[in-house]
Amino acid sequence: MIKDIQPEPVKNVAIAVVEEFNELNQPNWNVYIVNLKEITLENVLISSKGYLKLDDGSEKKTSLLRHSLGNIAPKSFVKIEPIIEEVFGLHNEYWLSYFSNNQLLDKKYIFLAETIKKENFTTIPLLNKKGVMIG
Repeated sequence: MIKDIQPEPVKNVAIAVVEEFNELNQPNWNVYIVNLKEITLENVLISSKGYLKLDDGSEKKTSLLRHSLGNIAPKSFVKIEPIIEEVFGLHNEYWLSYFSNNQLLDKKYIFLAETIKKENFTTIPLLNKKGVMIG
C-alpha cells in the first residue's frame, strides 16, 4: 500500500543563490544546485516560482519555470537560472525531483522573502563563492 512506501529524505543536496560579477564588475545573481553527495543525481528536474500574499489579500507572483538538468555528478554543481534582485522581496521556491537508486525523490526549498541578502551570506561549498544556501 501507499503508506508502506517510505522514500528516503533528501540530504546533502542544496540550492544556493550566489552573487557573481560580470566582466564589467556588475553584480549578477544566479541560482545553483549543489550535489554534496557521493552519488550521481539522475534525471534532475527543478521547478521555480516566486510568490507573496499581500496585506490586501491579493497575490504577487512570477511565472512557473521548469528546468531539466539531466544528471548531476557527485560533488559538483550546476547553474539552474539567473535571478533578478526585484524578486528577492518574494518567497522564491525551488522544487527538486530526481532519481537515486531507482527511487524518485523530491524536496522543496523556499528562500523566504527578504532573506537573500548579504547579511545571510555564507561560503557555498564546491563553488567557493558567497551566497545564501538552503540544504
